[in-house]
Amino acid sequence: MTFDPDLDLALERVIRAPRAAVWSAWTDPSQLARWWTPAPSLCRVDRLDVRPGGAFVTSLSEDGAEYVPHMDACFVAIDEVERLVFTNAIDSAWRPARPEPVAMTAAITMADHPDGTDYRIVVRHGTPEARARHDKLGFAEGWGTVAAQLAAHVEGTR
Repeated sequence: MTFDPDLDLALERVIRAPRAAVWSAWTDPSQLARWWTPAPSLCRVDRLDVRPGGAFVTSLSEDGAEYVPHMDACFVAIDEVERLVFTNAIDSAWRPARPEPVAMTAAITMADHPDGTDYRIVVRHGTPEARARHDKLGFAEGWGTVAAQLAAHVEGTR
C-alpha cells in the first residue's frame, strides 16, 4: 500500500532490539500492557487474539483502580514477526463501529536493521478531515510516546 499524505499519518524509528523481541512485545498480553498506553496511564489487555479477525481490546486507568475502554478493534492482517494490521472501524465482535476520537486502520511493520529493528507505523484514515483531527489530537506525541515506551521495554531500559 502506498502512503497518502492527505489520509495517512506515519512514524518510524529504529528500535535497538531484535525483531522477534518487538513482535513478542506486541503479541504477548503481559508485555503489551507494559507499554501500550502513554505513561502514567496503566493498560489492561482484555483480549488479544493475534490473527486475522482476532480481537484487540484494551482498557486504561489513570489511578490503577478504575479502567475505562481504550481500544476495541480487530486484526485485519498478520504476517508473523513482520506486520500487524488492525482497525477500530470494526470492533472485536466484528460489528461496524464509530470509535472516538477517530476511525483508523493501523499497520505496524518490523524489518531487520543493522542496529535492531526498523519499526514503522502507518495510520490510515477515511477522510482528510479524520486525518487532520487525529494529527491535531496528538498523533505524533501519543504514538511517539508509545513507540518510545515499546523501545525502552524491549531494549531493557524500562
